[in-house]
Amino acid sequence: MIVVNTETVPGQNVVEVLGLVQGNTIRAKHLGRDIIASFKNLVGGELKGYTELLTEARREAMERMVAQADDLGADAVLNVRFTTSAVASGAAELYAYGTAVKLDGIVIEAADGTEPF
Repeated sequence: MIVVNTETVPGQNVVEVLGLVQGNTIRAKHLGRDIIASFKNLVGGELKGYTELLTEARREAMERMVAQADDLGADAVLNVRFTTSAVASGAAELYAYGTAVKLDGIVIEAADGTEPF
């Protein structure tokens, strides 16, 4: 599955638009992460626990979006975007969305011979 944040895939023609695909996850803060974050707020620096939390959430939302595109028989997801929102105290939603499309049948391979993600 080709996943890009552009409106096109270089060298490819879109032959069919299958529609919007999306994936989301809602993650809550962890007490241990909150305690560490409180100390970091005093001295400054990256809140690595929260960085990891958002990285995991982004991966999960994207996997769910790609799974939905696979179900539609898509070759690619174009114009991918991410958004976040607070849904409750201490919990946030990460939402990924894009347009599932069929391409003209030319397969793009990565340098190692595999299909790119």
